[in-house]
Amino acid sequence: NKKINCDNRPPVQYDIASINSGSTPNTNDVAGADGIVVPVKPINLFLDRWEALRDRVLNQQRPISIAVVGAGAGGVEILLATQFRMECLLKNANKPLGKITYHLFSNSPEIMPTHNSAVRSYFDTVLQERGVLVHKNDPVIEVSAGVLKTQNGKEFETDEILWVTAAGAPHWPADAGLDVNQNGFIRVGDTLQSISHPDIFAAGDIAAMVNYPRPKSGVFAVRQGQYLERNLRRALLSKSLVQFHPQKHFLSLISTGDKYAVASRGKFKIKGFNVWRWKDWIDRRFMKKFNDLPEMKEQTQTGLPDGLASKELVKEISSIAMRCGGCGAKVGANVLTRALGNLKPAPRDDVLIGLHEPDDAAVIEVPPGKVMVHTVDYFRSMIDDPYVFGKIAANHSLGDIFAMGGDPQTALAVATVPFGVEEKIEDTLVQMMTGAMEILNDTNCSLVGGHTSEGPELSLGFAINGLIDKDKIMRKGGMQPGDKLLVTKPIGTGTLFAADMRHKAKGRWIGAALKHMVMSNYLGAQCLIDHESRAATDITGFGLLGHLVEMVRASEVDVVIDLDAVPLMDGAIDTVKDGILSSLQPQNVRLRRAISNIEEAGKDPRYPLLFDPQTAGGLLASVPRDKAAACVDSLRKLGYASTVIIGEVLDQSEKLEPITVNL
Repeated sequence: NKKINCDNRPPVQYDIASINSGSTPNTNDVAGADGIVVPVKPINLFLDRWEALRDRVLNQQRPISIAVVGAGAGGVEILLATQFRMECLLKNANKPLGKITYHLFSNSPEIMPTHNSAVRSYFDTVLQERGVLVHKNDPVIEVSAGVLKTQNGKEFETDEILWVTAAGAPHWPADAGLDVNQNGFIRVGDTLQSISHPDIFAAGDIAAMVNYPRPKSGVFAVRQGQYLERNLRRALLSKSLVQFHPQKHFLSLISTGDKYAVASRGKFKIKGFNVWRWKDWIDRRFMKKFNDLPEMKEQTQTGLPDGLASKELVKEISSIAMRCGGCGAKVGANVLTRALGNLKPAPRDDVLIGLHEPDDAAVIEVPPGKVMVHTVDYFRSMIDDPYVFGKIAANHSLGDIFAMGGDPQTALAVATVPFGVEEKIEDTLVQMMTGAMEILNDTNCSLVGGHTSEGPELSLGFAINGLIDKDKIMRKGGMQPGDKLLVTKPIGTGTLFAADMRHKAKGRWIGAALKHMVMSNYLGAQCLIDHESRAATDITGFGLLGHLVEMVRASEVDVVIDLDAVPLMDGAIDTVKDGILSSLQPQNVRLRRAISNIEEAGKDPRYPLLFDPQTAGGLLASVPRDKAAACVDSLRKLGYASTVIIGEVLDQSEKLEPITVNL
């Protein structure tokens, strides 16, 4: 019954948990700050606002004011880095430096109060020389849109407020019953275990060591990492744990924004270009560890390490090798009942017998005047999160129905869960089917049944039944000369997830790809119908070019596509350049003979992405020329931000190759 409850997904079970969620700058004591200021943590949210600020500076029509609240080392460094970066951006864009005013607000009589007087004096001078307005001993007490108020009764107009104050803890550790200190941080012992819950570990800013109180610093978080990793492994094996004893003093390296930095420890201070080089080397070496990961290796260990499981559990796991085939491979009835019991399929009057009225088969009614559309898809997981995988599998399976202009009615699931103990099988099934159910229900598609079995890998698919008016079917063969070709999502999932398997993809690339993959094509298909689309398909395993070939052949036309216009997922061109391609790529590339200018097109580094197999890809559609611009605009307003016209339909020529790729 040990679970981690989440806002946006089913609870996650755990045996041992490690909480390393960091901290965020505290805004609790400042009225109006939440939602207006830009905390520097968590970094992913900060980066989104940073991009917006960068664009505003590059396109400024009037003077801009940027405020940094918090004058510790972090606040000073953020301000100087922001100032330097903005100047570089404007210079590189051949734009005048313009007028940007920088403010720094400090609660204390001095900036950087934890550093020695020599360091403080030096940065006072740097800030003054660079025109930064420093407001000491004047705490910010209220924030509203565009206005910042201080305790001394002053008001400042600001365009952006970067918040770099003391670390604040989230409320949920205390709400969960964990022992926390007066500031809300999890109290841990020398082994980094929670004082109140020994099966929970914590490290970094979220943790407060009871025997070694220290200020929040990345130095301690980094050094705790190796002890945390060892103790998590040792705890699983019921071995004694190792203790972490942090040092009292540590070296700080603080950049002045440009290629210059200050080193500080206790009363020691040294500065210069070489200090910056030292800091840059340390930072890059550290970040490299997150990107240059070891190659994926095959699992060779077959037995369980001593101490990992009880004798009863070991016996149950050992029997996995002798699991039956045939109907004996089904997941047990009790597990299914518990896992599926809380699922709530979309209610439909035309479902006479469905998921929660168990019988030999589901019974569905077909409304008068409608014809049925049937499709099926099934594949193994490409990620290790069954909840998100469930969403992707359901979304992918629905794609063919939407591409034909139909409305999904019902779904039958075919699921394979990895061999394991009952408890883990049940949890995996709950996670996966909850994600799938959310996608199905969003489109009023009712899950009416399915089949679940055990197997070597997590897999999921759906047989989808849809409804459509007979005279409104969008087929692949409806393209007409003069039509514009458009796509609704970027391409690149094949190469990105091939790279992810090899530990060569960046986290932000995969995160962005997943957002596209869980986005339904339903509204997009309806928009295409409203704009009189004559033909459409969803881009999946055969890649953009493979599905375009199907449409071209069925329509008996030629097409020209503009490679510059084809939207690509972040990182896709990087992984292709590294030679990382999907295992299906060689089969898809056989369709290159459909390209009339293959020798020219094949030299472009983006060319392989035309054959990249997509999972839960977007729609490829043919739209009348006079409707195309309005269609693109409508699709973007619906959330398909990458929608773009990529080509045009031409009369069929005498050439054997119907597709031309403009570079």
